[in-house]
Amino acid sequence: QVQLVESGGGLVQPGGSLRLSCAATGITFRVYTMGWYRQAPGTQRELVATITSAGSTNYAASVKGRFTISRDNAKNTVYLQMNSLTPEDTAVYYCYTSWRNYWGQGTQVTVSS
Repeated sequence: QVQLVESGGGLVQPGGSLRLSCAATGITFRVYTMGWYRQAPGTQRELVATITSAGSTNYAASVKGRFTISRDNAKNTVYLQMNSLTPEDTAVYYCYTSWRNYWGQGTQVTVSS
C-alpha cells in the first residue's frame, strides 16, 4: 500500500522557519519525482517545488530563494525547508509523487503573529 505521510507543519511567526517532511512507503522512491504543493482556502492547489530522481529542482517564483526542497533516498523521505515565511505562505501543504500522481493527506502551515 502506498503512503505519503507529511509532518512538520504548525504555527510560526512571520519571518520564521519550518521544515516539512514526507515519508513514502510502498513505492520505489528513488525513481520518482517528488514534490510539494499547497492550497490556501478558496484557492486552487499550486506548485511549491519539485525534485526529480536525478536531483533537479524546480520552484514556484513566490518561494524561490526562501524554500529548499531535498530528498534522502536512503530514508524514502522528501523535505521542504521553508525560511522567511510570510502570512501568504499559510496553506495546507501536500506531498506529491509522480507515481500515479499520488498525494499525501496534507499538513497545515499557518504563518501568523
